[in-house]
Amino acid sequence: MAISNRITELLGIEKPILQAPMGWIARSALASAVSNAGGLGIIETSSGELDNVKREIELMRELTDKPFGVNIAQAFVRDPNIVEFVVANNVKFVTTSAGDPTKYTSALKEAGLTVFHVVPTLSAALKAVDAGVDGLVVEGGEGGGFKNPRDVSTMVLLPLVCSHVDVPVIAAGGITDGASMAAAFALGAEGVQMGTRMVAAAESPVHQNWKNAIVEGAETDTVFLNRFSRPALRALRTERTTRLEHEDSVSMMEFGAVKDLYFGGDLEASIALGGQVMGRITAVEPVATILDRTMREFDDVMRSLHTKYGA
Repeated sequence: MAISNRITELLGIEKPILQAPMGWIARSALASAVSNAGGLGIIETSSGELDNVKREIELMRELTDKPFGVNIAQAFVRDPNIVEFVVANNVKFVTTSAGDPTKYTSALKEAGLTVFHVVPTLSAALKAVDAGVDGLVVEGGEGGGFKNPRDVSTMVLLPLVCSHVDVPVIAAGGITDGASMAAAFALGAEGVQMGTRMVAAAESPVHQNWKNAIVEGAETDTVFLNRFSRPALRALRTERTTRLEHEDSVSMMEFGAVKDLYFGGDLEASIALGGQVMGRITAVEPVATILDRTMREFDDVMRSLHTKYGA
C-alpha cells in the first residue's frame, strides 16, 4: 500500500514512515533498511562523530538508491560548518532538532534543502513555521530520548499544533504500528516517525540485550529524567536510571560508557533511551516486516472505522 500526501510527495517516498535519528543507532544499516522498505531513513549527527557520519552517508548511497535524510541535532553538534557539511554531502532532506529553528533554516533552504524541525510545544512549532521550515516533526513526551522538561503527550500536542499550522506534520512519540499511525492521522498528521520500535528492529546496530529489554519491558518501564533541568530525557528503567529518577539535575556525565551499552550490551554502563511504547513491542523484527505490517494495519483500521462509523 502506498499513500499520496504532502509528506510522501515532499520526500519522494512510498510510505510516510520515518525512522528517528538516534545517536549511534541511526546509521546506514538501519536507515538504508527503512529507505529500502519504502519509508525514509535518517542519519544521525547527535553522536558528534561527523567523520563517521560522512562515511555513513557514503554507505547509504551504496546500500540504497532511495531517498534518505540527515538530522542536525543542534545541542550536540557544535561545528559551525554543519550546513556546509550537509550540503557538501548532497543531502536533500534535513530535520533540525534540539535548538532554535532560526539558526540553520534559512541557510539550508537557500541551499535547496527540504527542512523539517522537531518541536515539543505549540510555541516551538509556531516559531519554526515563522522561520520558514517546510514541515514539522511533532514529538510527544511519551517518546524516548531528549525531551522538553514540561512534556506534553502526543494525544494533546499533535492536534493542538495541527490546528494552528498549515505545513505538513509528522507525528512522533508512541508510534509503533498501523493503529497508532491511524490515530496520528486522525489527529492531523500526514506521516509518522518511529524511534523505540526501530531500536528493536533486526537491523538496529544496538546489542541484543537492549532489544530484549524493550521487548520484555512494560509500558511503565521508562523513567523521565531531568524534569527540573535540561536536557530532560526519557529512558529505560535500570538500576542507574532508577537512582537518577528523583534527582533535580542529572549530569551528562551519567551517560558514562555509551558504547559499552550500545554495542557491549551493558545496560548499566550508560542510559538507554526509550519510550513508553516499548510496552507494545513484542518482538525483534526486520524493518521491512515492520513497515509492511504497519501499512496493512493502517489500511485495515481506516477501512474498519469507515465501515463502523462512515455515512
